[in-house]
Amino acid sequence: MAKSYDICIRGAGIVGRTLALLLARERFSVALVNDPSTSGTGHADIRAYALNAASHALLDSLRCWPEPEHATAVLHMHVCGDRGGKVHFDAATQQVPALAWIADVPALEARLAEAVRYQPRVEQVASPVNAPLTVVCEGRASRTREELGVQFDVSPYPQTAIATRIVCTLEHQQTARQWFSTDGILAFLPLGGAQGKEVAVVWSVAPERARELLAHSDQVFASELAQASGGVLGTLQVHGERRAWPLQLARAKRWCGPMADAAGAGQAWVLAGDAAHTVHPLSGQGLNLGLGDVQALARLLTARSSWRSMADLRVMRQYERERKSALLPMRLTTDALAQLFGRVEAPLQTLRNWGMQGFDHSGPLKHWMARQAMNTDPAASFAAAFQGNTAP
Repeated sequence: MAKSYDICIRGAGIVGRTLALLLARERFSVALVNDPSTSGTGHADIRAYALNAASHALLDSLRCWPEPEHATAVLHMHVCGDRGGKVHFDAATQQVPALAWIADVPALEARLAEAVRYQPRVEQVASPVNAPLTVVCEGRASRTREELGVQFDVSPYPQTAIATRIVCTLEHQQTARQWFSTDGILAFLPLGGAQGKEVAVVWSVAPERARELLAHSDQVFASELAQASGGVLGTLQVHGERRAWPLQLARAKRWCGPMADAAGAGQAWVLAGDAAHTVHPLSGQGLNLGLGDVQALARLLTARSSWRSMADLRVMRQYERERKSALLPMRLTTDALAQLFGRVEAPLQTLRNWGMQGFDHSGPLKHWMARQAMNTDPAASFAAAFQGNTAP
């Protein structure tokens, strides 16, 4: 007799595994689809993610937070414009242990994989199985979303992101750095712990510029990085492969629905993570939004009335409304910044850099915005901003 499951999760990445562990903790029976044909590329993984306080707390509660050398606390954040505009955040001013953490993806995935392996309520399967609810966590190129006929509204940016790792002669001092210029948006994310000299790089540039940079030798590419960053970390050495992908703003038209075929009678599906939405990487919030999805979904499934089935579309639609509402501010903000700094007109350059300088001295507004990025309670952070908990 075939084993029955409460939930089938399609996609065994960070979002899918986190959801599986959350649901198993609530005593649900979970089938996690981990297709061997889609795991691994044969290349070293150079990805790193910026995780906020909410994501840290979630992963820590699952005992999946990486060791300190694989999850570097960000104590400072420097943002520079193309005409002298600057914004600086620091953890001490915000009275928090860290503004964010830069997690090494292979280390984080290894912790999650180990936790799943030892969780008896999660069974890893090679192909989808029948269950009252199917959660699609396959990423932005989700095959299941396409099979379900869900429209994925995509607005391409005229940019390509290049990611790699570098080693610097100077310590990063637990500082995340970002430069906005007419040449693109460059981010340095600290890795390797408190005294680390390794940095994850994400450089968003025009497609033709990306082709040029990808064609360079490691030495020439490192020289371009040093010039773009003003040599702030000394001499740079490329320490990983370069990967590139086109950038887009995207969101699924529907995030949930009933299974349409006869075999799926009485069953439902729902999207989470990049299968439901993507934003520009300049905010560093992509994975945080996905982890917010699974936390909300697990909470609503656990809190549903006992007489409601796992496939109850009222619960799924409540999840969709809640997460679309939570996503909207970050979606609008990142898109506006990407559009604004993609313009090269001199008056706009002057205006945006003047705006950065004004924001850096805005006191309560700056403090409140920092708290939003860290995903703390909005009302509490707004009140704290007016109680002197901010830089002058």
